[in-house]
Amino acid sequence: MLCFIPDLAWVSRVRVNQPAVLRRAQQVQTRRTVKKEWQAAWLLKAVTCIDLTTLSGDDTPSNVRRLCFKAKHPIRDDLMESMGMQDKGITSAAVCVYPSRVCDAVKALKAAKCNIPVASVATGFPAGQTPLKTRLEEVRLAVEDGASEIDIVINRTLALTAQWEALYDEIRQFREACGEAHMKTILAVGELGSFSNIYKASLVAMMAGSDFIKTSTGKEGVNATFPVAIVMVRAIREYFWKTGVKVGFKPAGGISSAKDSLLWLSLIKEELGEEWLSPALFRLGASSLLSDIERQIFHYVTGRYAAYHDLPMA
Repeated sequence: MLCFIPDLAWVSRVRVNQPAVLRRAQQVQTRRTVKKEWQAAWLLKAVTCIDLTTLSGDDTPSNVRRLCFKAKHPIRDDLMESMGMQDKGITSAAVCVYPSRVCDAVKALKAAKCNIPVASVATGFPAGQTPLKTRLEEVRLAVEDGASEIDIVINRTLALTAQWEALYDEIRQFREACGEAHMKTILAVGELGSFSNIYKASLVAMMAGSDFIKTSTGKEGVNATFPVAIVMVRAIREYFWKTGVKVGFKPAGGISSAKDSLLWLSLIKEELGEEWLSPALFRLGASSLLSDIERQIFHYVTGRYAAYHDLPMA
């Protein structure tokens, strides 16, 4: 990913029409979703864009191994066979863990002969309040342990106080620490105060070399919502128009239903185009979403809803 000299004049010109954003978000939320085989196909597309995640204080090597197995086999084998999709290579997009669990995930995926990338949160996730030196070292260590994607968090203080050049400098240093690893920049939109700040932070993150911009850590009071997503994807679109660089988008936090995943896919298709409907440019950050998608596919195949024991996590 190229880094661009920060165009602070561009950032300062940003104005967001809040009523228009809210109207557009309402349109997205009230749209009727696809049904039957079309719904099943879109749900499988959503599966391939999920960063299957565990970010808990009680994470252990064993539950990371289970998560990796589920990433390789996200939908029960017999259900995939019933749809004729058993040989299509449907897996989740990545496995996302804390830095201390990266080695466990890399080892488990290698043992499973699976090339699903390992993503690691870093830079003092979720608050981003540790010293810069510590945050940079955390990135380097995660990459050394085998993470090929790094989800960084920004220093919200810099955004809230309009220190855009300083924010650019920090993110650029994270970009350098990532090396060849892809970098997803988490804006923590629920703590940025306004749509204008979200748009400006999106632009600065992209200028500094982010491969993706991501809504939330999942730990804030407000996480992925359609209004903030519209602001962010339109920043992505404007950035692409002006630079020719495609940046990915990742909503995260609070996305737990199959219906929601369909709405997110339709939003991306309409705002950014079909090219963004791939794991290379769109991810869903979720820990419970896959369970509901599998439940809906079970219903599509069998005509009944699954009991809890029919669809274990692994």
